[in-house]
Amino acid sequence: MRRFAVATAAITVAVAAAALAAPRSGSSYLAPDLKALQADDFRNPGLLWVEQGRKLWSTPPSAAAKACAGCHDEAAMRGVAARYPAYDKGARRVVNLEQRINLCRTGRQHAPALAYESRDLVALTAFVSRQSLGMPVAVRVDGPAAASFARGRAAYHQRIGQLDLSCADCHQRSEGRRLHGETISQGQINGFPTYRQLWEGAASTHRMFAWCNAAVRAEPRPAGSQDYVDLELYVRWRGQGLPVETPAVRK
Repeated sequence: MRRFAVATAAITVAVAAAALAAPRSGSSYLAPDLKALQADDFRNPGLLWVEQGRKLWSTPPSAAAKACAGCHDEAAMRGVAARYPAYDKGARRVVNLEQRINLCRTGRQHAPALAYESRDLVALTAFVSRQSLGMPVAVRVDGPAAASFARGRAAYHQRIGQLDLSCADCHQRSEGRRLHGETISQGQINGFPTYRQLWEGAASTHRMFAWCNAAVRAEPRPAGSQDYVDLELYVRWRGQGLPVETPAVRK
């Protein structure tokens, strides 16, 4: 049965891959000024969150706990963000990078979990992700992650909301067309956490998912929900091979 499940998952991945265009980062759709802003280490506003994350990384959450840096040096974090979301044996489910950070806080540092979308959690995630800058996205969607991948793929293609649209309707079938003066991208997430000018701050992939849900007049899922983690895994897989660009800059 296990061999059959693995083979079925492999076929599912192969069929899904056949329907995709070559991955294209959202930065390639940007106007020259935004593209230059993202590339400038002195002007990219998202780097404020990276620097805050660097401080949190080196600061113990309590007098009795080690700092993150007490167990992991920065070099050890290189490549981590490129692999997440990933199946976690302890949690017995796929978790994303934010959740992995919180699992370390509660399990290793005996500190309370950081609230999803809190500035501290976004900052720590941005700092860890920044260590993988330029590395190719390479998530696993087979084995114990296969069920999560299948759910995420189904969610990506499910039409929702009063506008009756799916993620695929915009970012797969309508990619390259114009909407409100902007080119519709593939919706890749290799730059998250991303600084959005609209939000005047950096935010997670899940905030972007919730914003898209609201845009099609659907009820957003809670940030950190398994539904969004599954969707995040699938969307990351769609961008396999794209370089990590955290923190990206978007309108």
